[in-house]
Amino acid sequence: MTVSLPHLRAARSQLRADIDGILATVKAENRKNLTPDEEQRFQATMSDIEVVDRQIDQAEEAERRGARAADVRARFTSGGPQATGLQVTSNENTYRKGDVHGFSWVKDMTAVALRQDADAAQRLQRNTREVALETRALSTTDGAGGEFVPPLWLVNEAVTLARAARVAADQVRKLPLPPGTDSVNLPRVVTGTTTAEQTSQNTGVSNTDATTNSIAANVATIAGQQVVSQQLIDQSPVNMDDVLLADLTADYAVKLDTFVLSNNAANKRGLLNVSGLNAITYTDASPTVGELYSKGADAIQQIHTGRFLPPDKVFMHPRRWAWFTAALDTAGRPLVVPVANMPQNVLAAMGDVVSEGFVGTWQGLPVYVDPNIPINLGAGTNEDRIIVLRSADVLLYEGVLRAEAFRETKADQLSVLLRVYNYAALHSERYPKAISVIAGTGLVTPTF
Repeated sequence: MTVSLPHLRAARSQLRADIDGILATVKAENRKNLTPDEEQRFQATMSDIEVVDRQIDQAEEAERRGARAADVRARFTSGGPQATGLQVTSNENTYRKGDVHGFSWVKDMTAVALRQDADAAQRLQRNTREVALETRALSTTDGAGGEFVPPLWLVNEAVTLARAARVAADQVRKLPLPPGTDSVNLPRVVTGTTTAEQTSQNTGVSNTDATTNSIAANVATIAGQQVVSQQLIDQSPVNMDDVLLADLTADYAVKLDTFVLSNNAANKRGLLNVSGLNAITYTDASPTVGELYSKGADAIQQIHTGRFLPPDKVFMHPRRWAWFTAALDTAGRPLVVPVANMPQNVLAAMGDVVSEGFVGTWQGLPVYVDPNIPINLGAGTNEDRIIVLRSADVLLYEGVLRAEAFRETKADQLSVLLRVYNYAALHSERYPKAISVIAGTGLVTPTF
């Protein structure tokens, strides 16, 4: 994509006009009266302006260099001044995965920590603006200074490519985490208004005041660290970004998914620990897939009758789905068969054969297998769980990954401490009746 300098300047003018428009909505010259949505738009637009300003600076510098080069050619070649033209192409990201000849985010982080390298700091700041622009739906203002956003490829891998390690977390409703808060509070109607048949004309109609309260989701911090030698950072033939940060990010994805599934703290309840959810017990010393089928129907109808809206997803451990696919009827035919076979009168339909993620349907709902569902529950510590869910009723607020490099505490051994962290908040208790959990001895370790 080719972008001319006049076009860039026009884009900057339009973005500044957008800023004026946002402020004009509240008839203010500052941001104090902006709503959260307007503030988010303001921040995203300001990030766009920063990126465009940087591109304009680069284009103007390129134009100056081109003019100087043309002047030199004009003075030292017989052909006279050479025609020059300026084209500004879309810039590649500052840091790219697997690019051993490019810049290393880890090296730049340590360069800033060790010797306050100005060029490295400039690249880190440019990368932060790139991430802010590409992930404008998310907030990059969490934290309290000193940290830089990891490369865009790493953020994408944590949020998108690492989906297999955070199945449930990626299937609930995701929202950007508001900046500057330790708790996300949402209003809730506790008891509603009423209507009734009017007994006769000119008599009072039903009159009941609604009562409300609020429900809080506390912000949790998920973090990890790695100590690495300065020699490895300086001398490694590959960028350590691909090794260290990718590993930390992969584990972050697992921990976030576990937070969504199993966390059990006030205002941070995972799906399995929501108070008042629909609890369905399947007790059976010799469990079968056929007998479990009716429990699935019960889990679905309880959401219908308690939430008055349908569920849309089922989550189970991979071993439970494997148990489904191994089940046979009395004639030795499988009860779960591939969709491609156009099955008739089957208990479930098999989609893709994967270890994590979407695998098929059960009771008409898509099934997602998630290895982070615990398998050590129940009296025998050998049970797993099946979750039936209306996913839109569960809100996961997530920030953008942050990272830091520290040399001070490890300077005596010539090491650098790398730290990756993020903030998240989970609203799982807004509608407890939107969640059904099947549990019991019928879900012990399956046999094949």
